[in-house]
Amino acid sequence: MQYSTMLFQNGKKVRILLSNDDGYQAPGIRVLFERLVVKHHVTMVAPERDRSGASNSLTLDRPLMAVQTEPGIYRVSGTPTDCVHLAITGLFEQEPDMVISGINAGPNLGDDVLYSGTVAAAMEGRFLGYPAIAASSGSFAPDHLDSAAELVVDMIDRLLREPLPGNMILNINIPDLPRERMGDFAVTRLGSRHKAEPAIKAQNPRGESIYWVGSPGPEQDAGEGTDFYAMQNNCPTITPLHADLTHHRSMDRLWAWMQNRGSR
Repeated sequence: MQYSTMLFQNGKKVRILLSNDDGYQAPGIRVLFERLVVKHHVTMVAPERDRSGASNSLTLDRPLMAVQTEPGIYRVSGTPTDCVHLAITGLFEQEPDMVISGINAGPNLGDDVLYSGTVAAAMEGRFLGYPAIAASSGSFAPDHLDSAAELVVDMIDRLLREPLPGNMILNINIPDLPRERMGDFAVTRLGSRHKAEPAIKAQNPRGESIYWVGSPGPEQDAGEGTDFYAMQNNCPTITPLHADLTHHRSMDRLWAWMQNRGSR
């Protein structure tokens, strides 16, 4: 961490690994790459196609291919997690200083982070000393990616000046608006959704049943303080995430439950 911070403060560049789940040709990652490469050493390693919803999956049943398509840009025949995992464990001689994932087309709010390949790619980069960032636009067809990229670049600059603990993932969602029409960044917690909509059953040309995954459920916990609430009020959100899924507050209760059960 000290080495990377020193480089930035001396006006030199740091190494940023850029990935996503929309694919290496997606407009969001392209805009962010163009903005970041002006100030830092940036390498893009992203899926060869859209892998939205891939979550933290790794490809274990076949080898991966990584193909350089342009200077500093690689496409990988795998998931977002594959991309970051490969990039920091053997594709390059040097590790990056930090991982940025996005800019995703469409928000990742509340329960969405459980399925999001954007968040998963950032999570895979949580070992590098700086917090990883997952950045998403509030629109599935964004018109203001330049504004979103500007906010992400500003956030990176601030992290390099004032580092936060490196085991943190910063989940950022940005309204699809010009910057002057956005509110200030809101530090939020994850909201939650109702149960997902039912799967949609259909038939293929052979008469076999097929199913489309249903839409995410509507917002359930979306009150003040949540990421849903901030986005509804045109404020970019920043939510700290971590990979420890342990429900720590339930540990004592579970110990007591196990002991009572064993005494019967």
